[in-house]
Amino acid sequence: MEFEYNETHQMIKKSVREFAEKELAPESAHYDEVQETPVHWMKKMAEMGLTGMAIPTELGGAGLDYISYSIAIEEISRIDASAGVMLGVNNGLACEPLYKWGTEKQKRDYLTKVASGEWVGAYALTEPGAGSDAAALTSTAELKGGEWHLNGSKIFVTNGFMAKLLITYARTDPGTGPKGISAFIVPDSSPGYQRVKKENKLGIRASDTELIAFDDCKIPEDHLLGTRGEGFKIAMATLDVGRIGIASQALGIAQAAMEAAIKYSKERKAFGGPISNLQAIQFKLADMATQIDAARLLTHRACWMKDQGMKHTTESSMAKLFASEACKRIVDQALQIHGGYGFVKDYPVERYFRDQKITELYEGTSEIQRLVIARSLLRGS
Repeated sequence: MEFEYNETHQMIKKSVREFAEKELAPESAHYDEVQETPVHWMKKMAEMGLTGMAIPTELGGAGLDYISYSIAIEEISRIDASAGVMLGVNNGLACEPLYKWGTEKQKRDYLTKVASGEWVGAYALTEPGAGSDAAALTSTAELKGGEWHLNGSKIFVTNGFMAKLLITYARTDPGTGPKGISAFIVPDSSPGYQRVKKENKLGIRASDTELIAFDDCKIPEDHLLGTRGEGFKIAMATLDVGRIGIASQALGIAQAAMEAAIKYSKERKAFGGPISNLQAIQFKLADMATQIDAARLLTHRACWMKDQGMKHTTESSMAKLFASEACKRIVDQALQIHGGYGFVKDYPVERYFRDQKITELYEGTSEIQRLVIARSLLRGS
């Protein structure tokens, strides 16, 4: 068991950190404030080879492992959590199912574009009446004359504004529960594809979150991903990978918050010296560092298992659960160290406080992660 980054991992950490500090940091506060999506960020990240990191080079990706992917998401999110989730969705929720379940033609036509960053990908599972209970989705897909006709709506679609391609899920066989759900590749140019509403959010405000509707949306028959009725399995397996991305995003936010707290504690004078001399502050910093280290180890274990081809559902849930909730504690204490200054936008910890919350919600809430873990325990896994 190795506890050190190899040469490739070290290079990725260094290069992505330098990129994020140079290209994203100067614009980060602006795009959060105006709540606009910096499309050029995705183009720049694509030029860095970050949009399809675990996809083979012959299919447009970088051919790297998932530890490399986690490092990149953490370093991007350390500067801007919105950029982190843009990248995470493209890699984990769009590229992954295309690579694992796509036909050779689908990979050639679509995966190469999404992995290379020529197109942005998105993932659409959640509906107004089907969130944590994803099997309750009501969107339908009916095969008519060689075309699938999709009807319904999807909410909380990350990258929905930018996306040229959507991996979506619809019911093809009513009355059969999860086994009646299928997965589809839906280009945004498909007739009946509608971007309806952009959400006004608490955090990750530079990342667009859309409501997308299918009004008799027509796609070719060969845009079925996997086999008919396999969609729920594809969706859940894809979320196993997505949770690695969210754990890594939470790590980045937490790391940024701890660094901000350390910096501020050395500068802020009270009781005759910097507050970093106070044991109360030192204990907070020690707890932050310990939780970040533990979260990173859990996350990289899930990455390693994914790279080995091992089932990692429970481990990804553990990583996502612990990292997101540790991030909440760390950001809260970082803001506490800043005192009143942490409550104003002049200091970045205010944004970290807002950005953190979503890591406990998407790709399955903390409650859902606990269900996944508990069911694994009760099965004797």
